[in-house]
Amino acid sequence: MDKRLRIAEIASRTQLSMSTVSRVLAGKANTSEKARKKVLECARELGVMDGIAAGRLLLNSLVVFAPQRAFDERSDIFYYRVIQSVSKGLASHEVRLRYCALEENDSDAQLFLARMNEADTQAAILLGIDDPHIHDLAVDVGKPCMLINCRDRRMRLPAVAPDHRAIGECAADYLFEMGHRDVVSVLCLRRYTMELRLTGIRDAWQSHNMKFNDKRDLLVVPSFSAKETERLMTEWLNERPHHQLPTAFLVGGDFMAEGTISALQKRGLRVPQDVSVMSIDGFNLAAIQDVPLTAVHVPRDELGSEAVHLLQQRLMRPDAPVGTLLLNGTLQVRESVRRIRQGKRRTAVEREGLYDS
Repeated sequence: MDKRLRIAEIASRTQLSMSTVSRVLAGKANTSEKARKKVLECARELGVMDGIAAGRLLLNSLVVFAPQRAFDERSDIFYYRVIQSVSKGLASHEVRLRYCALEENDSDAQLFLARMNEADTQAAILLGIDDPHIHDLAVDVGKPCMLINCRDRRMRLPAVAPDHRAIGECAADYLFEMGHRDVVSVLCLRRYTMELRLTGIRDAWQSHNMKFNDKRDLLVVPSFSAKETERLMTEWLNERPHHQLPTAFLVGGDFMAEGTISALQKRGLRVPQDVSVMSIDGFNLAAIQDVPLTAVHVPRDELGSEAVHLLQQRLMRPDAPVGTLLLNGTLQVRESVRRIRQGKRRTAVEREGLYDS
């Protein structure tokens, strides 16, 4: 049966005009919610959704729930950019995008329900919301809901997130491959995602037959700020003689890397000539104090676009299995990490090639 006949059949079954059916299946906004539901239910019964164009987003209103800091670029540039990527992913669709601030934990459940139960709310995205009660409510409301960089521990809601554990392991592996064995990780562990990165770092140590010691190999910073990291790093350096310093620091963010490098330079140490610094981030500060920063890029812009794509799939196939899409990081090699030869001798970074061009 061709497309025209299917539209005619849906119109006959729902007692709606063919133009209304066509607008709904095309993802247009100028239809009522009641008509939209009737058309989509009938289309699913007839199997029309299985062959519909993947580029269509069959909703016209979406709410993004995120921590308040996510809406301010200066407070959380990572989440701010994720929200921008969601907006960009919806640009080709007729979707009204709205926003609502929620705490990561102990969220305002009444506010969440009020927004979810509004007639204009057809679907939602939860960005970085860890409160399990909010996840329960999202399931109970029954509207399509996608998680970004958080997880429903009862595995009922689909999600997309960076593969934090693999990203941590990849970063540590690179330092080991470059010959480093004395590596200190500088991390902020305020969220389980950072704990996953630390688990990956520990995995890398184990795979290289080395034992990770928290007291020796880990410095925990309470925030991602450069100032706080510099203060704690300065205190840490002052407690250790020069010969007991590591050959490399693996830092959990670019601004933390800035604080680390600043503390090292004030101690009279050069990066990377005396000590290497590697970041897990790599978006915000490509270079620090004229030192190009080697980093594992955590997927950021891809989170929003993939969430929109997965939401499309949920609308097409609401009964499909629920899962979590984990996105890999990308290793960006620059000049802040130096290769260590046997005997821990440091080799100079050569900006020019070995041969004449």
